[in-house]
Amino acid sequence: MTPRERIVAWLRASAAPLSGEELARRLGCSRAAVWKHVAALRGLGYRIEARHAQGYALASAPDRLGPAELAPHLVGRWRDVRWLAETDSTQRVARELARDGAAEGTVVIAEAQSAGRGRLGRTWHSPRGVNLYCSIVLRPALPPAAVPQVALVAGVAVAAALAETAGCTPRIKWPNDVLVDGRKVAGVLTEMEAEVERVQHVILGIGVNLNAAQRAFPPELRDRATSLFLATGRKVDRAAVTGRLLAALEARYGRFLEGGFEAVRPEWESYSCLTGTDVRVASPDGEVAGRVLGLDADGALRVARPDGTSTRIIAGEVTLRV
Repeated sequence: MTPRERIVAWLRASAAPLSGEELARRLGCSRAAVWKHVAALRGLGYRIEARHAQGYALASAPDRLGPAELAPHLVGRWRDVRWLAETDSTQRVARELARDGAAEGTVVIAEAQSAGRGRLGRTWHSPRGVNLYCSIVLRPALPPAAVPQVALVAGVAVAAALAETAGCTPRIKWPNDVLVDGRKVAGVLTEMEAEVERVQHVILGIGVNLNAAQRAFPPELRDRATSLFLATGRKVDRAAVTGRLLAALEARYGRFLEGGFEAVRPEWESYSCLTGTDVRVASPDGEVAGRVLGLDADGALRVARPDGTSTRIIAGEVTLRV
């Protein structure tokens, strides 16, 4: 944490005001430097009161996803959070960290992205300060062919975390789009670097629309995308949701590494919005039409054709048949 983030964390954790002298002692700096840090924090939206003969007290904090805000909500082992006010893409930053040896579970979070990316080369719209944009460094002992299952596991974790929000009933659209009220609220992207038989690292990107208002979406997305705020009518604590999501992901990722996708598949099926519906799938092998039977043990989509045969879809884009 930076000195400013440490000040926020200490004030948040303290039941009583902390004097400038005490903060200076903890930081190893002068009281004048503490005053400058406090002034800068106030400029960022923190309401820090200076109480006569007592010290500084944190009265309120902005809706921010910095380390100080996240710290009370991080309950697992994934606590190394790299926070950025803005970046082009958290995927790029996390990939560079992975190449430099960052440990599994290193999390990159940005308040805004200028070039956020989604599946199939699409842009992920990333307005400032309202949603969650994060990328996580993973180092699974998996063959490259099994890496797409990581995205399925992440989709389950996102759905499970959002299901704890009152009034929210998330569903998953294969492979890993998370929907609320039929509109996309979250997406998952996986990118890997690997040798022939061994994965070096996987960068797992997750974007979740949390407090975005309708005007925050471009016109072309307003009928297809939503946020928890739009779905429930209430703003959520972004730091709390992020903490729940990381805990849910760490738990399910651990189950997946121990027991394969089969250990997560029943929960994925419980959130599926496709099983039993008629769909069209645009796959690399051509278009397939039929009724979704569910997932295979490796995460492939099983589709029953009208002629009574069935097929497995490894990758593709699904649309409902009307």
